[in-house]
Amino acid sequence: MKNTLIIIMLLVLVFVGYKVLQPDSSTNNATINVATDNSTVSDFTSIDVDNIPPTYVDVDSNLETASTSVVKPVISTQPAAPSFVCDGRQHCSQMTSCAEATYFSNHCPNTKMDGNHDGVPCEQQWCN
Repeated sequence: MKNTLIIIMLLVLVFVGYKVLQPDSSTNNATINVATDNSTVSDFTSIDVDNIPPTYVDVDSNLETASTSVVKPVISTQPAAPSFVCDGRQHCSQMTSCAEATYFSNHCPNTKMDGNHDGVPCEQQWCN
């Protein structure tokens, strides 16, 4: 009898703890607890966070007031120089990629990688 009473008490405790720790299902707003310098906790909902204005300055709309220069990326239409160097390799088994085999076939002497002479090297191993 004593064991049954203890089990029932534990089940009641688990149920109450579960209900207490469940978020409020009546609202869909997430609550964010933020500790301030005074170690107090302020509650912000997702609606509060959504209403914060952006902190950036749109340079295009404020051209006359912008005092900083804008750096635009440079896009090159030329492919990057390959990092391959003719080092005496001649066979497909010595290559690690189709790009490497193509470079060696086009730029290095005495390669033996294009058996059918169609311009595509290592067709069975890399460039298939």
